[in-house]
Amino acid sequence: MSDHLVQGDKDCIAACNDCAAACGHCFAHMAGKASPNACPACCIECAAICRLCADAIARHSPFAKQLCKLCADICDWCAKECGAHEMEHCKACADACKRCAEACRKMAA
Repeated sequence: MSDHLVQGDKDCIAACNDCAAACGHCFAHMAGKASPNACPACCIECAAICRLCADAIARHSPFAKQLCKLCADICDWCAKECGAHEMEHCKACADACKRCAEACRKMAA
């Protein structure tokens, strides 16, 4: 196992951290408000897996690829749910989720 993070690792960690932050921001704005879909609940799930995934990559976990695959799937779900809303924080969340899903798919390959 290498002690160093390659650029792809760093990019995925950054995408995961950005996504977790965007999900937290979206959740803060949507908490307690009526929603016709899984937003803001998806934001909690997504932020949690993004943090776990970033940490797994950073510590060179033997399960990082599997976590990245799961993270991409959850990010896709959250992007769909938040992307259905017109609020800026929901759109920003959906965009961050899409970027994270793409980065995680590269890591999982």
